[in-house]
Amino acid sequence: MSAPRSTTPWPLVALFTAGYLAPYLLPTVVGRLDSGLPVSATEAGAIGSALLLSSAAAGFLLAARVARIGPRTLARAGLALAVLGYGGAALTTTVWAVVTGAVIGGFGSGTATAVAATGIAARREPHRATTAGLLGVSALAGAVYLTVPHLGPGHGLPLAAIALTALAVWPLTGRLATAAAAAPRPGREHARPRLPHLRSGLVLAAAMPCWSMAQNSLWGVSGRIGLSQAHLTEATVGVVFAVGLGAGLLGVVGAGALGPRLGHALPIGAGTGLIAVCIAVSASATGLAGFAVGEIAWNACYPIVLSYVIGLAASLDPHGRWAVLVGSASSLGTAAGPLTGSVLAAQAGFPAMGAVLAAGLLVIAVPMTAVAMRATRRAPVAVEVLEIPVDAPPLSARRSAYDAAGPLSAGRAASR
Repeated sequence: MSAPRSTTPWPLVALFTAGYLAPYLLPTVVGRLDSGLPVSATEAGAIGSALLLSSAAAGFLLAARVARIGPRTLARAGLALAVLGYGGAALTTTVWAVVTGAVIGGFGSGTATAVAATGIAARREPHRATTAGLLGVSALAGAVYLTVPHLGPGHGLPLAAIALTALAVWPLTGRLATAAAAAPRPGREHARPRLPHLRSGLVLAAAMPCWSMAQNSLWGVSGRIGLSQAHLTEATVGVVFAVGLGAGLLGVVGAGALGPRLGHALPIGAGTGLIAVCIAVSASATGLAGFAVGEIAWNACYPIVLSYVIGLAASLDPHGRWAVLVGSASSLGTAAGPLTGSVLAAQAGFPAMGAVLAAGLLVIAVPMTAVAMRATRRAPVAVEVLEIPVDAPPLSARRSAYDAAGPLSAGRAASR
């Protein structure tokens, strides 16, 4: 393929935002399912887990098929599923219909994310494009958290926000490649190599479900911690979440400015350690101060570390396959998060849940940091270069056409 340009790929950034919005809105989605439908807190968490599991399944199914089917076709199919699924779930109060819509919408989100991740991994600076996507989804989610509490009760508002975002992104898909443009040239169908750096990729893919599960076990019950343990109102909890996402914006801007200068090992290793502390603080909060400090600090650290993890996965394969597979593995952990957090909180309480999650994060940080250190020492993978055939004149003709100037040359030309 030709060398990727360094400009920001806005259609891919928009797809990234649409695909990641559902996980970012998970606390309010689960909380409003609990309060707006005849389901228990654990059942609401299970619905959130089903949504995210469907998203992960889409990533696994489509990881190696984006170029074959076509980025534009897949992106439009994913956005259509998101609009229909989330929109349908927002408009009904029948539990089975809400679950069905959430699963369909989740598959659409995962499809959009797969297309975005594949395209971003092929860029010259994937970390920059990932940072732009995280900025977009953080800003949008923050606006939703500030707005939704003032629009009334009901489970449908956050789901409708996700559906409307997918609808708004649809026009940008016209700038994505078609299947014919993305397909390999005749005779080169088998030129794409096998997955490179298999050991590092498998370790990272195996670690990511645990890493993401710890994050989203907290995130899935954060609203309940604020309401029931810290005794805050929904509006106050929404403000804390919005401020936290704003802090995440600042962190992502800083990470984007630094880029790969720090490598991947330090941000991933030290950042995961800081996240573990934030989870323990937030889960044990009994008032506004502790809850705000834990949630805001966690929201500031999480997208920074996530951007470096995605960048690390993208560096393992320029075709984007590890980026999609690692992202899908992360979605598996994300899917298990709400249910895991709900079960741990119900059995042991929020503080014990936080301690267990923090300890697990510290353990899982070790292999992730090892992969990052190994990738830093490794040379980049070679990228296929586009060969353009040129109709050139014969060598003798080129010599006569570009002969040296001067009297001798003029004489030779006259004699001819």
